[in-house]
Amino acid sequence: MINADLGYIIMILDAKVDEMGKMIAGDGGTFHKVQFEALTFYPKLQEIVQGEIVDITDFGAFVRIGPTDALLHLSQVMDDYLKSDVKSGMILANQSGRTLKVGSTLRARITAVSLGKAAAMGKIGITCRQPFLGADEWIAEEIKKSEGGAEEPAKEAKVEAS
Repeated sequence: MINADLGYIIMILDAKVDEMGKMIAGDGGTFHKVQFEALTFYPKLQEIVQGEIVDITDFGAFVRIGPTDALLHLSQVMDDYLKSDVKSGMILANQSGRTLKVGSTLRARITAVSLGKAAAMGKIGITCRQPFLGADEWIAEEIKKSEGGAEEPAKEAKVEAS
């Protein structure tokens, strides 16, 4: 269930139901006051999320983040010309040769959230077009590159006193 104020309601925990309830004429049920705790997922704009690609389409990929799927549009994957191959379940980058496929895990930033009544299942948009976002392998490459430049030994200058 989705609630505009609470987000995705995943599970109800520790429900305490009042024994005394109300009956309404013409309705076969009884209505009771209930107190409970709820496990929810509320996606926030600019939040970094970890996800897994579950479907490739002509226009991008659907990424499972928690209890729902978010849309990663082709234009939000990277700065490269991309081809979406729906039959093989892959997105291919023309210049870098990088690929995304069903089952790939990635890190992304939430850029759009719509949980209102108009969106029955909710709509979430994500991007990977920022440093240290994208497929886990791409992030590992970026980290190696950044560490490689920082690990150069510093040259010491020797000064002799006369």
